[in-house]
Amino acid sequence: MHTRRENHNSDPSPTYDAVNNDRVFILPQGHHLLSLMTILRDVNTNSTLFAETTERVGDQLIAAALDFIPAEATNVISPTGTTYQGMRHTTSVCGVSILRAGASLENAMRRGYTGPLSFGKILIQRDEETCLPTLFYSKFPPNITSQKVMILEPMLATGGSACVAINAIKTQGVPEENIIFVNVLASRSGVRSLFSRFPGIRLVTAAVDEDLTPSNHINPGLGDFGDRFYGTHPS
Repeated sequence: MHTRRENHNSDPSPTYDAVNNDRVFILPQGHHLLSLMTILRDVNTNSTLFAETTERVGDQLIAAALDFIPAEATNVISPTGTTYQGMRHTTSVCGVSILRAGASLENAMRRGYTGPLSFGKILIQRDEETCLPTLFYSKFPPNITSQKVMILEPMLATGGSACVAINAIKTQGVPEENIIFVNVLASRSGVRSLFSRFPGIRLVTAAVDEDLTPSNHINPGLGDFGDRFYGTHPS
C-alpha cells in the first residue's frame, strides 16, 4: 500500500507491509486526518458531528481518488493577462454508492469533480441464514461501460459486499482497471479479499485496521457507519 508523501519513493508504513500493493493508496496519516478519524472512532461523537466529519474526510478521499482520473492540458488567461498552463478533467466518471452508507460520500464527489459526472446505486444486504451478501438492486447510467467508476463505500470489513458490487459493475462491461474503490476505513483481511479477486482495481482509503471482531466488524473500527451517520443507532 502507498500513502501520498512528498517523496513518492519512500517506503510505505511497516504497518501495511503484509498487504503491500501499488494499487492501494492510503491517505497520508498526518495530524489533521488523524484528528478527524479520532472523531469518527469516538463512541461519544453524536450523529451531527459524525456526518460533518465524514464530509471533511470524504473531501480528502475524493481528491486523492481523482488524481487517478485522466486529465488533459488546457491553457487559460490569468487576470494579469498571462497564459497559465493548467489541467482540465474531461473524462466521464460515474460514482456508484453501495447503499446506504455509500451515499455519505456523494456530496464530496459532487464538490470535487469538475468533469462529466453521473451516479449509480447498488443495494446489497446480508442473508440472515447464509450470512452471504445478496444483490437486491442496482441502477447504472446507460454509458457506464465507457466511464471511469468510483465505488463509494465507507467500510470494507470482510470484502464480501464489495466483491458483489464490483462483480455487478464488471457485468456491465466495465474493466477492473476503470474501477476505483473509495473507502473511509478498511480491514487488512478485507483488502486481501478484495485484491485476491479483483487485482486490477484501485483502492483509496483513509485507514486500514488490523483486526476483525468475531462478528466480522472492523476492530477498533468506528461502529456501524450507516447508523452513526444517519442517526439510527440504538439509543
